[in-house]
Amino acid sequence: MVALLKNKVEKMNKWLSLFFSALVILILNLVSQYAYFRWDFTKEKRFTLTQKTKEVLGNNNHEVVVTVFLDGDMPGAFRRLKNATRDLLSDYKSYSNANLKIVFVNPIEGLSVDQQNQAIQDLLEVGIRPTNISIKTDAGFSEKLLFPMAMIESNGKRMPVKLLQNQGGAAVNYDESINNSIKNLEYTFTSSLKKVITGYNPRIGFTEGNGEPSTVHLFDAINSLSDSYVVGRVNLDSITKQGLDSLKMLVIAKPLKPFTEAQKYKINYFVMKGGHVVWSLDQVRMELDSLRNGRSYLAANNYLNLDDMLFEYGARVNYNIIADVNCAEIPVATAGGPGGNIQMAPWLYYPMLLPDTSNAVVKNLDPVKAEFVSTVDTIGSKNVAKHIILTTSPYNKIYTSPKMFNLQMVEQEPTQQEFTSKPQSVGVLLEGNFKSVFLNRPVPEGIAEKYEVPAQGKPAKMLVLGDGDVFKNQVSGDGSPFPLGFDRYTQRNFGNKALLLNIADYFTSTDNLIALRNKEVTVRPLDKTLLRTEKTKWQLINTGAPILLLICFAIFQHYYRKTKYAK
Repeated sequence: MVALLKNKVEKMNKWLSLFFSALVILILNLVSQYAYFRWDFTKEKRFTLTQKTKEVLGNNNHEVVVTVFLDGDMPGAFRRLKNATRDLLSDYKSYSNANLKIVFVNPIEGLSVDQQNQAIQDLLEVGIRPTNISIKTDAGFSEKLLFPMAMIESNGKRMPVKLLQNQGGAAVNYDESINNSIKNLEYTFTSSLKKVITGYNPRIGFTEGNGEPSTVHLFDAINSLSDSYVVGRVNLDSITKQGLDSLKMLVIAKPLKPFTEAQKYKINYFVMKGGHVVWSLDQVRMELDSLRNGRSYLAANNYLNLDDMLFEYGARVNYNIIADVNCAEIPVATAGGPGGNIQMAPWLYYPMLLPDTSNAVVKNLDPVKAEFVSTVDTIGSKNVAKHIILTTSPYNKIYTSPKMFNLQMVEQEPTQQEFTSKPQSVGVLLEGNFKSVFLNRPVPEGIAEKYEVPAQGKPAKMLVLGDGDVFKNQVSGDGSPFPLGFDRYTQRNFGNKALLLNIADYFTSTDNLIALRNKEVTVRPLDKTLLRTEKTKWQLINTGAPILLLICFAIFQHYYRKTKYAK
């Protein structure tokens, strides 16, 4: 009787355990529909959305459709980009206040050649551009057309989104570009989503008419900004007050001619109303092309008539040139004349500028390539905060202008004693309420409209750079522009483009979305040497270890059951 009762109790306990287990699972499923959570064990919290992104998603009340065109068969590096995009958008969907629909599609899969060409043309018209990649195979190289882009649509508006950052060369190894792209995915989608939701695209103008570089030399700067802003060229002689009022940021890049007082008056008005300005100036005129064919050239001062404005705003670009041991390389013809061999040689006058890692604007930024750079000093100015964000290395020397240059200077070896100094400031960020340059001064000749210019301006920001070439891209022999920051001779990417994008974000955004671009994601690649030498060993371990474990478990289970039921 006791044994029977004990057996019933055991059965009841089993049923109760099964019931409570099912109940717990049911409750967890119900809770998971209304509460989203995850544990991110990565050191840099790469799988955790920032608070800014959560706010953008939480404040949206319109349905969003995100179509990702990166799908189908592709190399492993692009699969990582696709998977990272899918994981990120899944998090967006979980935090979104409104419905967020995610679609992955290969736009040319299953189409005939004519249909593919038409589909590509239709996508180009809406800003979706294909990328032709080279794939290394046993037979050599093959090419494949991929679309590493997405389209965000909401409330009748849409915006194309680039998933892949510019490769900057005909490289087959896309790992570095893919890794950088994955780092910036959250910024890319959040900033684009906010612009689609709000419909706000700030206007940015690049000045022309004072000897600035042609559009082909500024092509990638303008093109890169055009993904998120309305960008164009601005002539200070013809632009009206209404045109200035529509701008959010003005870029003055490498002017060669002096500015008139009327032009300066318009710039001052733009600053007083809260407009932001990037000054990228050459105070000394010098170009490397002037030294070709063994020629010498005298670098002289480049008078732009801007010194009084910058002085009033709180900065001064000096008339000097910096030589820095930490420099880029240039191609130089060796013995044999122009037809001889071309070798790369360090050029002390092309310093690689180092960012101040404590400043969010340039945090995680690669070195910025510059050419014939001048130092930038800060001047005491009330209500204006000054931050030095770009410097040279401590191993530099300053030469005053004028100075004679020739290519034989590449043979000069810098001495430690001569080139030991302190880092020289080259990029200065100014923030605050700037004082009007034209306070108590008459309106200059040539100003036809009436401008209301206060004595103290609204809060504004400026970046003063002692180099005019920072935002200028190289151009190939056939006139095709290279990506900004890419050196075609060394095949190296510098941080010039990232600097421009960071500054544009910081100057035009009130939400400080630049913090998303500075999110740190550490890539931990496999050791390719070990991978090649120990490939067979690890293949055997990964294949044989599970089978051995299964056999051991079966043997253990056999003897356990034999021992348990032998009685």
